[in-house]
Amino acid sequence: MAISDKILGGTMLGTAAFVFVYYTTWALILPFFEPSSNLYNYFPAREWAIRLPAFILVVGLTAIGSFIGNTMLNESRKKQKARQRIA
Repeated sequence: MAISDKILGGTMLGTAAFVFVYYTTWALILPFFEPSSNLYNYFPAREWAIRLPAFILVVGLTAIGSFIGNTMLNESRKKQKARQRIA
């Protein structure tokens, strides 16, 4: 099991490093090149450099909020069942 965990961790680390370098190049370095450069062919429009992370943030916060809300509801139901058993 340890080898598969290392492979998974290495894959995740490699993917994160690639995404970081790609996004950094897209958002921070690309504006210093001429718009006629061939480098622009490898990246979407610059407006998506803001829209995409904003969308991911909203989806992530919604998922976290839903998880916390669901957990709170489940704990509340467990406590109610426990109280009914005692009474």
